[in-house]
Amino acid sequence: MQGWKRRVVYVTLYEGIAIVLTGAVLFLLGHGLTHSLVASVGASVLAVLWNLIFNAMFEAWERRQTVKGRSIARRIAHAIGFEGGLVLSIVPFFAWWLEVSLWQAFVMDLGFIVFFLVYTFVFAWCFDKVFGLPASAMPAPVTPQGTPAPVCSVGP
Repeated sequence: MQGWKRRVVYVTLYEGIAIVLTGAVLFLLGHGLTHSLVASVGASVLAVLWNLIFNAMFEAWERRQTVKGRSIARRIAHAIGFEGGLVLSIVPFFAWWLEVSLWQAFVMDLGFIVFFLVYTFVFAWCFDKVFGLPASAMPAPVTPQGTPAPVCSVGP
């Protein structure tokens, strides 16, 4: 599975799990159930938008790399980049919706940051194991002579 279909399945599964977990944690932290679920869905909408933007940029960068595949270092960079960008949008949203200061929202979000950093890494790894790597991370096919085949050729 490749392209937009892959991204939609990825985001849907990722955010479905995230909404349930975030809503439950906010509820356990003393926010009302409805308030927690709205905050969770709002954070999810922000995350979906960021996910689509970030993964498109990441895969564009990944296509230009000479070393293909997704090493541990590349997966860590992906998780940190995604979560770092997400913090910039979710912390102000939580501060506004939960009526707390930016600092309080950030401190509250620290647990989410750590959890989702690990969750993003594990989820992406499992997703790749189940659905295969995206085309951007696939090694170029090797010709019988041992040289990589051209990715795109023109003519016969």
